Amino acid sequence: MNNELKVSFYLKREGNKERTETNPDAVFPIIGKIIIGNSIAQFGSKLKIEERLWSVKSGRAMGKSRAAVELNREINKINLSIHTHYKDILKRTGKVTVIEVKNAFQGIATAQKTLLVLFGEMMEDFKGRIGIDRAQSTYKQYEVLYKQLKQFLREEYHVEDIPLTELDLPFIEALNFFFRVKRKMKPRTVKARIVLLNKVIRLALHRRIITRPPFDGFELEKTELKNKSLTNDELDLLMKTPLKSGTQRFIRDMFLFSTFTGLAYADVHKLSWKDIITEDDGSLWISANRQKSHTEFNVKLLNIPIRIMEYYKGLAPDGKVFPHMSLGQVNVGLKRIARNCGINRVLSYHMARYTFASQICLSQGVPIESVSRMLGHKHIETTQRYARLNNEKIGNDMQQLSARLATKFNF
Repeated sequence: MNNELKVSFYLKREGNKERTETNPDAVFPIIGKIIIGNSIAQFGSKLKIEERLWSVKSGRAMGKSRAAVELNREINKINLSIHTHYKDILKRTGKVTVIEVKNAFQGIATAQKTLLVLFGEMMEDFKGRIGIDRAQSTYKQYEVLYKQLKQFLREEYHVEDIPLTELDLPFIEALNFFFRVKRKMKPRTVKARIVLLNKVIRLALHRRIITRPPFDGFELEKTELKNKSLTNDELDLLMKTPLKSGTQRFIRDMFLFSTFTGLAYADVHKLSWKDIITEDDGSLWISANRQKSHTEFNVKLLNIPIRIMEYYKGLAPDGKVFPHMSLGQVNVGLKRIARNCGINRVLSYHMARYTFASQICLSQGVPIESVSRMLGHKHIETTQRYARLNNEKIGNDMQQLSARLATKFNF
C-alpha cells in the first residue's frame, strides 16, 4: 500500500465561475487537498485570494507583495502541520489514512468511538449511581483523570480526542511518562490513574468497540507499600500529650475513635445514635453500612471509643454522635497535633483505619477475616493492604510457638 503523502492547494470557484473581463479581481477561497495513495480528503483553509494573484502550478500566491508573502506563510504552516500529524500517526500505528490526518490536523477525532467520549459515558453512569452504590469522592478521581487525558492528548498528539482503535502500547507508555515526568506524580498516583483508565478499556472490550487489549505488554513499576499505621510509641504520644487547643483535642478524639473502631471519616461523620446497638450482654456495637461501598459492617465498641462518645453526647444535631468538621480541617489539624506531640510523620485521618487494622487488631491476635468484616471490605485482599504485621506480633507468635514446641522435639 502506498502511504506517501501529498498536500496541494487550489481555488474553489463557486459554480465553476471563471474570471471575466468585467470582474478580473474576483476573490476565491483556497481549498486544501490531502492525498495518500488513491485516497483524497479536502478541507477548507479559511484563506482567500484574488485569482489573478494565484499560481495554479505552484499552489501558492505569486509575487512578493506583503499580502502574497503572508498568505504563502500561512499555507506553508498548514502544509507543515499536516505532514507532522501524518508522521506522528504513522509512527504510532504503522498505518495512516487521509481521514485520520485531516481530523488530526483539524483537532477532531474520527467518526469511530473515541476515548474521551466513552470515558464521558462511563462518568455519566457513575454519576447517576452516586449515593446508591457509588461515592462522590471516587467520582472526583474520574473528573481529574478526564481533564488530565484531555491535556495529554492536546500536548502530545495535538488532538481533542482519539479513536479507541488507535490506542496501543506506545500510547500508554507515553501517558505513563507524561504522568511521572511532566506531572511529577508519585508512583502510586500514576498506578491509580492507569488502573482507572483500564476500566474504560474493559468497557470498550465488553462493548466490542475494540477486539483486543491495546496495552498488552505494559507493566507499571512496582511500588513499595508504605506502612501507614502508627507505631505503639506514636499512638502512646498521641494519647498522652496534653493539647491546649479545644479544636485539636476534638480532632485527636475523632482520630482515636477511628483508631479503635476502624471507621473511615465519612462513616464517623454520618454516625447516628440509632447505629449504636446494645446486645443482651450489655455490650455496645456499631452496626451500619459504609458510606463508600454500602457494605454492612459491625464493630464491638471498646472502652476508649465509648468514653469518647459519652464525652460529646448531646453536642451534635439530628441524632448524630459527633459534631461536624470538614475532613480538610481535620487533616490540617492532625499535622499540627503531630508537631505538638513530637511525632515526626505527616498524619492524615485515614491512618487511623490502618492503625486499627494493624496495631489494635492484627497485632493482638484478631484474625484477618474478622478485621475484614469490621472494616467493611468486600475482599480480604483489600484488608491485607491495611493490616501489616509488625515485629511485636511476629515476636509474640514465635514465643508461643517456642513454648508449644519445647517438649515436642528433642535434639
